[in-house]
Amino acid sequence: MKRLTLFRTVPETFFRLATRRTLPVFLTGFVFAMTITADGGEVEPLFKVVDLEKGESAEVALPDGSEVELTLLRLEDTRDPIREAVRSAVATVAINGEEAEVGVGNYNLPKTVAGVQIDCTVTSAYYDNTDRDHWSLEKDARFRVWPEGSPWIRPGTFQHPLDQRFLATGTQSGNESTFIDGGERPTRRDIYYHAGFDFAGYEGRTEIFAATDGVVMSLGDRSLDRDEHPPVRPRYDVIYIRDDRGWYYRYSHLKSFETPLEVGERVKMGDKLGDVGKEGHSGGYAHLHFDISMPMPSGGYGIQDAYPFVWQAYREEYDPAVIAVARPHSLARVGDTVELDGSRSWSREGIAGYEWTLSDGSQVEGSKTTVTYEEPGTYSEILKVVSEDGEVAYDFQEVQILDRDFFEERLPPTIDPVFHPTMGVQAGDPVKFAVRSFRVAPGEGYEEWDFGDGSPPVRVESNPYWREDPETSRHARDGYAHTVHRFQEPGHYIVSVSRSNNEGHTGTGRLHVVVEDPEEPATEE
Repeated sequence: MKRLTLFRTVPETFFRLATRRTLPVFLTGFVFAMTITADGGEVEPLFKVVDLEKGESAEVALPDGSEVELTLLRLEDTRDPIREAVRSAVATVAINGEEAEVGVGNYNLPKTVAGVQIDCTVTSAYYDNTDRDHWSLEKDARFRVWPEGSPWIRPGTFQHPLDQRFLATGTQSGNESTFIDGGERPTRRDIYYHAGFDFAGYEGRTEIFAATDGVVMSLGDRSLDRDEHPPVRPRYDVIYIRDDRGWYYRYSHLKSFETPLEVGERVKMGDKLGDVGKEGHSGGYAHLHFDISMPMPSGGYGIQDAYPFVWQAYREEYDPAVIAVARPHSLARVGDTVELDGSRSWSREGIAGYEWTLSDGSQVEGSKTTVTYEEPGTYSEILKVVSEDGEVAYDFQEVQILDRDFFEERLPPTIDPVFHPTMGVQAGDPVKFAVRSFRVAPGEGYEEWDFGDGSPPVRVESNPYWREDPETSRHARDGYAHTVHRFQEPGHYIVSVSRSNNEGHTGTGRLHVVVEDPEEPATEE
């Protein structure tokens, strides 16, 4: 069982969040109130959800007793020329008469405007070419609104759901166009926009914990009163938990369940649920799919963006000095202009600088830059963020580049690297690395690791996910290739791994490994 270090009082939490960074909140045009139960008492939620049409206004009463007028003025979205997928969207709103732009999903946190916090979780643009309805949205946009300075989710009721550093591995977040079989299928127009949160992890080693207290509504194929709980869809690799708010949490692709867990049993926040796997509809890569369903103003259940809650919980638990964010991934063709964006990064002391190191070896300063590519492949561009007090963090923006005359049956390789543990590593400790390639045939090439410490490269060969044999290869027990490395000195290490196909196109992935100095207090970055 995992236990957390949480803020001791709610006022202390408010103070820390307000002084380090103002955290966002949500709202709905239709005043939608819920009652949640904590410690045996009824507690009003911290945000309101509002759905609005363009031009519509709503008066919203917030949990602290204040009122806000919200008007949806405009919606804009940016789509790629390959799939016409929505890559980013912006809602322009007036809040008590003050106009502001709010980014939609895609790793955007709530922002503070006119005395409230607000985010936009989805717009009607995502319905234009999606293959499913996650959100139960019947108007043009959905907002969440909190009072200024409020936490996004009540402290002490939600924790980071797995034992690894935030964004240590690949992720897919709210509204990100989802990988299928290791990458996007460029000719498909029925797009799966990811409404939950995917955390890549080390198969069978990365532990998954209950993010909240709650009741196990389904465990594998067994469920409790399924007809009474519409969000619950049992599957052999999935756990559903209903918390005291009436929200449903889905944990998918588990390799194994913790025992003894039983349907109808009440679990506590921090209880182990199982281990990361690649079971079910995982696309062959090991990860935890985590989502939250709640009643929406339309009257149905919809998935809400969990990213701000996960962000807040991680900060509460681990108190990082700086977090680099270079996501979501990009899809483009040879010769197209691609924007690299690290502006969603954060530091409690403020950010002194950003630096991109590109695949061609060049370096560019600034939170954003643009780049074009001359060869198909999967690139992993390095973002370095330095805080005002000298703390450093790294993240990587994945860019999938297609030939201008691509064909669906033969796309450039993609690659999924992971490592364990991601925290608390000291010099000489064994660090386990695993990798699996996609869109290469079995026996076609090999992965080569560069651990960034001057040690010789290490070659391994995974059993790749291969579309010509999807049912056999997707869940192959030996899908990932494993190796162990020991770093001899404290420091920050950029670890790279690549695999090429017979055409010479390469997929590259990167990881950031922090080796702590035992003579200094540990920090999480």
